[in-house]
Amino acid sequence: MDQVLAKVKGLRKKPIFKLISDHTLFETIIVDAGICVPYNPDHNLDEDSWFMLGDFSNQPYCIDLVKNDFDSKDYDDLSKDRFSKISFLCAVQGDDFYFQKITPSLFVSKKMVAFGEVAEIEKSEKRLVVNTIPDAVYIKDTDTLMFRNLATISSIFKGIDVLYKEATNEEVSDFLDESFIELANGYDMDKVSKPNRKRIALAMATLKDMSEEDREDMLSYIDSYCEQKLKFDKDNSKFEITADDELKLLLYGIEQRFYTTPFGQEKRLANSVQPI
Repeated sequence: MDQVLAKVKGLRKKPIFKLISDHTLFETIIVDAGICVPYNPDHNLDEDSWFMLGDFSNQPYCIDLVKNDFDSKDYDDLSKDRFSKISFLCAVQGDDFYFQKITPSLFVSKKMVAFGEVAEIEKSEKRLVVNTIPDAVYIKDTDTLMFRNLATISSIFKGIDVLYKEATNEEVSDFLDESFIELANGYDMDKVSKPNRKRIALAMATLKDMSEEDREDMLSYIDSYCEQKLKFDKDNSKFEITADDELKLLLYGIEQRFYTTPFGQEKRLANSVQPI
């Protein structure tokens, strides 16, 4: 029997309650490998795609609700005085768990004009809006969490935001000290934006696996696409970086985001990439 559970704020012991029994809250999400992308913080999802995390029950940010065998008898009914304290909903549908984060804007109460024999003003009771698509789905059979926005679910799965890794100050400093970078015009570590810190974390992992020969080819590759936007000293093999936008182009180049269309030979930048 499907159940709708609610997590309540401010309770350390038994914070999850039964809200509605024998009801299917969300339409079933069909799991298709073609619409699932392994989580990458610099990937922009298509409208019909989902990020996925495998082996989820063994991750430190997995919650007991999905780790343990589910039995509705373990949960008390939610009392009316706690309705406004709901932090997230969890719909148990079959063996799977559908999650929705609850924010104050989802609680609504409206006045309406009702037309019967005469027009009357009606004030509705407070209602909680259920979104058409859940924020996350845990598929028990494959031990996979599917989601679309990491920030949205970070309050449900405490600690999951570790996946949104930004380079530390030390890592940013080490990257800017790379032999192929020369800072100019007062640009330094303190001016590196948060998005670029995230890209630096990815780029450092990419550079770590590159041979010296590949690094040299990488510099030529970046210069061939960015010669109008990045100043490259071929004699010293250095890119001059004077602003955050220039650093972003360099980081995109390290991740090989530039390409040329086979028909028309148009040079383009891939906003996000996915291995196929």
